[in-house]
Amino acid sequence: MGRLKSVFICSNCEFESPKWLGKCPKCGAWNSFTEDVIDTSPEKNAQEIKRGSGVGTDARALPLDEMSQDECIRSLTGLSELDRVLGGGLVRGSVVLLTGEPGIGKSTLLLQISGILSESRRVLYISGEESGGQLKLRAKRLGVDGKELFVLTETNVDKVLREVDRVKPEVVIVDSVQTMYSPLSSSSPGSVTQVREAALSFIAKAKNDNISVILVGHVNKEGSIAGPKLLEHMVDAVLCFEGDHQQAYRIIRAGKNRYGSTNEIGVFEMTDKGLCQVPNPSEVLLAGRPKKVSGNCAVCTLEGTRPIIAEVQALVSPTSFPSPRRTVNGVDYNRMCLITAVLEKRLGLRFSANDIYLNVIGGLHIDEPAADIAIALAMISSITDKIVPDDLVAIGEIGLAGECRAVSSLEQRVREAERLGFSRVVVPYRNIEKRPIECSVKLLPVKSVYEVLMLLADEEKAKETL
Repeated sequence: MGRLKSVFICSNCEFESPKWLGKCPKCGAWNSFTEDVIDTSPEKNAQEIKRGSGVGTDARALPLDEMSQDECIRSLTGLSELDRVLGGGLVRGSVVLLTGEPGIGKSTLLLQISGILSESRRVLYISGEESGGQLKLRAKRLGVDGKELFVLTETNVDKVLREVDRVKPEVVIVDSVQTMYSPLSSSSPGSVTQVREAALSFIAKAKNDNISVILVGHVNKEGSIAGPKLLEHMVDAVLCFEGDHQQAYRIIRAGKNRYGSTNEIGVFEMTDKGLCQVPNPSEVLLAGRPKKVSGNCAVCTLEGTRPIIAEVQALVSPTSFPSPRRTVNGVDYNRMCLITAVLEKRLGLRFSANDIYLNVIGGLHIDEPAADIAIALAMISSITDKIVPDDLVAIGEIGLAGECRAVSSLEQRVREAERLGFSRVVVPYRNIEKRPIECSVKLLPVKSVYEVLMLLADEEKAKETL
């Protein structure tokens, strides 16, 4: 008989405790302990040691010059938006973790990828959540069909690995890793121990057989990946599938990528035929933009190597509460507070007596300081009720002294604004001073937030003259 012991394991650092603790004494995480059952018998430990978690039992060290490399180490998934985030496609022997909220479209995306990849490669789709009939119904709706696409509905890791050896696929998709369980562990599926054991088994299989593995991971109510934090460290790439359920657009970001950049994003639109790629996100984000309305300004931000023009909206209204409200969506809250303090100190605008609501249209999150001038223009426009020209894009960072600082890749941003029909671009003076840009749009260099304020005043005077 095996010796079973109930312990509490921290999902962040896997620290074990005999009782539940509110705060982990090792990593300091709050409410991270989950109850688990482990087998402490010598037979169980011997099985784990025999199985191992490495990439091969007969591994031998080789000089770097003698090691071989595949000529075609990457393969395209058929969706250019996903290939952009992955860094050029799926890498052989790599393990990718795709996470997202329930119902966001993870299974739909992976089934579409399976259909495309099965045209040239053998794919094994492992489902631990849906039956074969449900998968067939979804595949019919998405128009997915392929002789090299194999479907397996199983949750036992050992049985799954035996089927992988029989089918010999080049790509394995596991939906999801939280439903898989290993007979070596006595805990229930989805626990910290089971998720770690299942992930280790698939990672070892990917490295040994040189196949690509995509794992689907659930998220908890806090928005982090369910299971141990070690799971994110073990895989080669972590992709986050984001989006608002009320909107049709979805964004894929790379939280970790050993084979590419983590700054790229892929944009998709959810339709009745599945997920469709959005090759030009700027036009989508600017669709329906209001004309001649105060508190509205366009900004060009960089997501990896892709320039995207988004719309920043601000609403500044007198407050009826002792403490004014600050509501932000799509921009860092502390960054908005910093810009508000600079505008109050350097321009004398009374934001402290007003509620501020700031929003980036389309669910896009802007975390680079190059959007500071656009945020400031939108807030100034709203509090003064002066309209920012519809053909103007603002780019630049604001310092605590009120100065406008230079940004990177300005020429690439200006070209994107030019391509979408904007005629004027507000840029930091230092960028133009260092390297002039030849373009058809009019560049408006500014040195401080005072000159930004004067831009709106000059526009208002020009309208009165007309």
